[in-house]
Amino acid sequence: MDSRFPSIEMLAARAKKRMPGFAYDYLTGGCFSDTNLARNTQDIQNVALKPHYLRDFNGASQKTTLFGKTYDSPFGIAPVGLQGLMWPKSCEILAAAAKLHNVPFCLSTVGTASIETIAKITEGDFWFQLYHPTDNKLRDKLIQRADQAGCNTLVLLADTPTFAYRPKEIRNGLSIPPKMTLSNLLQMTTHPRWSIAQLLAGSPEFKTMKTYIPHGLNMQHLGLFMNETFSGRLSLDKIKAIRDQWKGNLVIKGIVNPADAEIAIKLGVDGLIVSNHGGRQLDAGESSITSLSKLAQQYSDSVTLMMDGGIRSGADVASSLASGAKFTFLGRAPMFGACAMGDQGGNQVLEIFKRQLQQVMEQIGCERIDDLPKHLIN
Repeated sequence: MDSRFPSIEMLAARAKKRMPGFAYDYLTGGCFSDTNLARNTQDIQNVALKPHYLRDFNGASQKTTLFGKTYDSPFGIAPVGLQGLMWPKSCEILAAAAKLHNVPFCLSTVGTASIETIAKITEGDFWFQLYHPTDNKLRDKLIQRADQAGCNTLVLLADTPTFAYRPKEIRNGLSIPPKMTLSNLLQMTTHPRWSIAQLLAGSPEFKTMKTYIPHGLNMQHLGLFMNETFSGRLSLDKIKAIRDQWKGNLVIKGIVNPADAEIAIKLGVDGLIVSNHGGRQLDAGESSITSLSKLAQQYSDSVTLMMDGGIRSGADVASSLASGAKFTFLGRAPMFGACAMGDQGGNQVLEIFKRQLQQVMEQIGCERIDDLPKHLIN
């Protein structure tokens, strides 16, 4: 671990200096007034754990079994769209780090690396998050590619029925359709390291979708194409059709209320990722940790519950697991690492989280991940 940046906050500060403002805003922003973005981090930090200092302790293990596979730690790298805009090749950087540390990497449909590239980097040990397209034939093609590449877990995204209203992205020209502003061009010239890296890597593209995008589209028409291709809600019929053809693990991401959880469980999904999309979709919603705590009371024995949102440290991972999650996913934190340190950023972040979680478990006297709920102070 690089001792210059031993926390996610330090990596974020370093990333901000290395990135154009529009790219940093895209990474860090929420929707509307960033209210739910703030709730995510605040509510998880309000969770308190109870230590035991005077009982026998035989050491702590982070080993976690999820869907029959044992991972070295109870956290993975969440799907993030347009990673290559924030730092070139960051999608590939983070996939390689996940493979090295034996934790799952989840690729987004709108990521900047293809399914096949990530499959090669991870040796087929990856997850794929599907933005459900309006065309069922396109859906089937994407699912087939994921299956052929060795993907073992398919994640259906439920919490993007409409494109969010994000003021910073609108100001910066990153809304749909996108546009390049004079301010953005000036920002690129004042961040030569980012600009040179982009030139070497090539312009960020939706690599998985590239095969299906008509040739010759300018930025505006590309934005409109993507908008039309992925507009619409996830429905019962859509989930049923995917469950019938997908033989691997099926997970729905973005579930935050019991009614939706009940429906998903009845449809035969294997897991739920409790998430509010990092506070980027619904400013008036609950934090992820609040929704998780409620769902865990009812469904922890019925389905594998995971959480994504607001996790910035190993302590946050411990708090999430103590609150009922079986596993957690990290979105912005790994991206801060890649943007701050390039090729070594993914390793830095995962090492930080491993060391921090280990310290928390040793401090409170928790030997196994599954025992963390016993340390929750209600």
